[in-house]
Amino acid sequence: MRYYLLGILVAISTLSCAQDKRPIAGETEFQKEINAEYKDATTSPLKEKDRKNFKSLDFFKFDSTYVVKANLKRTPNSKWFKMPTTTSRVSDERVYGILSFGLNGKQYNLNVYQGKDLMKEEEYEDYLFLPFLDNTNGEDSYGGGRYIDLRIPEGDEITIDFNSAYNPYCAYNEKYSCPIVPRENYLDLEVRAGVKVFKKY
Repeated sequence: MRYYLLGILVAISTLSCAQDKRPIAGETEFQKEINAEYKDATTSPLKEKDRKNFKSLDFFKFDSTYVVKANLKRTPNSKWFKMPTTTSRVSDERVYGILSFGLNGKQYNLNVYQGKDLMKEEEYEDYLFLPFLDNTNGEDSYGGGRYIDLRIPEGDEITIDFNSAYNPYCAYNEKYSCPIVPRENYLDLEVRAGVKVFKKY
């Protein structure tokens, strides 16, 4: 389940409970997990007509280069703000900290966010939201950027696996309300890892 997108469906349609019993496609656990979610009528963000023929999302090939150790600089005094979404809804967020890491010989920083509503739920109280933009957006990956789910670490180091980057649900269905990636979380490189742009067959 994509943690950050729980409970933000703007309109709900009736879904069929019929399940496809074919083996789940995917080369990694993440790929198999997200494919299983998208095939399941009870959890899939896909429109019914797209889900009927769904076999697998398109992924960049797994690349360990995009599994990085980042330093987390917490920002405990950051203020809550209204993060805009693809609809009129706004999400109460704050910058939990700044992630600093090296990738392809260069250093980068990304803000990582904490949601006010999710932190009240026991299952997601340690959840962090990492949205980002990169130079594959609009061509090989979704134009609006991608998301990564993280958890608050005990120390100041956190692993970012860009191979687990996924598209907002609104990339598949406009009925969803998805946080818009802040421009400051733009990476000036091609992150050729994670889920690619959705192709309808």
